[in-house]
Amino acid sequence: MLRGRGRRVAIPVLVAALTGVLAAGCGRGPSGGDAADARKPERFASSRQLPEHLAADGTTVVVGSSKADTVVRLYEDLRCPVCRDFEEDGGAGALRKMTLHGEVRAEYTLASFLDDRLGGKGSKKAANALRAALEKGKFVEYHDLLFQEQPEEAVDGYTDAFLLRMASRVKGLRGAEFDAAVKGMKYRPFVTASEKAYEADKAPGTPAFAVNGTLISEDRWNLMFDPKYVPLAVMTSTLPE
Repeated sequence: MLRGRGRRVAIPVLVAALTGVLAAGCGRGPSGGDAADARKPERFASSRQLPEHLAADGTTVVVGSSKADTVVRLYEDLRCPVCRDFEEDGGAGALRKMTLHGEVRAEYTLASFLDDRLGGKGSKKAANALRAALEKGKFVEYHDLLFQEQPEEAVDGYTDAFLLRMASRVKGLRGAEFDAAVKGMKYRPFVTASEKAYEADKAPGTPAFAVNGTLISEDRWNLMFDPKYVPLAVMTSTLPE
């Protein structure tokens, strides 16, 4: 949950400021032949087809095409209700569409600080279960479902029983290995390292967003909650103020 959201951005002003940038991007230039074909975005028909893997750093869950020029990192705590707002009603759908179109590669850093703040183990248990789902190639489906069915923040509802019940709704996820990983917190080191990575990146809270390594400034943060302006938020995050 964000400690502070900053001032609201004047969206029409940003749109006007970017008109020249957008027009330049649409200009007719040399075709590039085979080189252009090599850079053609890799598209996916559905979320189930999106590639997903654990990055070499051991904490980043990578989703989408390796060819994507733009990388959007999302910092989320599974107990955070504002994260759910982003995933269910905000710009997550638009960002997922950009990922499906090969325009963006998404990277997830899973925080778990709300357990310390509110008590309980739900954030840690959910992050552990998502890591187990990644082993089955089911991170995206399970991630989306856990936010869709997110318990009340103060309830600490991500219990083993709840997580396994949700996993039963993801085809091919449940099994002896997955169940044991959930019940035994097999990926506790991943959960701990992911929280430390979140803290090291100095994100202002959750959800937070970074594009190509640059955190989206607080005055543009709210753009990520409007599906119409997610591409704008992604573009402007690396433009000079």
